[in-house]
Amino acid sequence: MLRPPGRGKSVLLAGRRMLRPFRRTGQDDRMKCPNCASPDTRVINSRPANAGESIRRRRECPVCQTRFTTYEIIEKAEMTVIKRNGSTAPYSRERLQHGIEKACRKRPVSAAQIEALVNGIERDAFQNPHKEVTTEQLGRLVLKRLKEIDQVAYLRFASVYKQFRDLHDFNTEIRSLLKD
Repeated sequence: MLRPPGRGKSVLLAGRRMLRPFRRTGQDDRMKCPNCASPDTRVINSRPANAGESIRRRRECPVCQTRFTTYEIIEKAEMTVIKRNGSTAPYSRERLQHGIEKACRKRPVSAAQIEALVNGIERDAFQNPHKEVTTEQLGRLVLKRLKEIDQVAYLRFASVYKQFRDLHDFNTEIRSLLKD
C-alpha cells in the first residue's frame, strides 16, 4: 500500500522520485499464514489468473512449512445499482453471482463458466463513467450471456427478471428463444 498523494516521504529509485511503501502504526498488513498466523510468509510463485483479472500467488510459511494460495484482484470503484423502484444500493458481486448460480442450479454449467460470466458482466457494467447501473441494464447483460451458455438457465433467470406471471409469459419467451 502506498501513501496517499501529498503525504509521506519519497525516495530516489532508479533516477526517479517514488513514494515509499509504508505501514500504519499499530497495524501489520503482511499476509499471515492461515495455519499458524505467522506474519512472515513468502511468495514462491506468482502468475496471472482469470484472464489477467487477478494474480494468483503461492505462498509458504517458513515457521510451519504450510503452503497456501492467495489471489490479488483489482479493487473496482464503488458502483451504485439503481433499482426498479428508484432506490439505490451498492453493487454486490456476490448478489449477482448468487442469482446466476440459482438460475444454473442442476444445469451443466461449471463454476468457472459462472465466474467468467460475472467477470464479463462486471467489465461491461463498470465501463459506465457515472458509476451507476440500473437493475434493468444488469439483467439484460446477464440474459445476453446466459442465452449463449444454457437456454434453460436463461429461461429461469428471465422468469424472475421479466416477472413472468403465467404460462403464457413462459411460452412467449420460449418461442423467442426458438426463433434465435
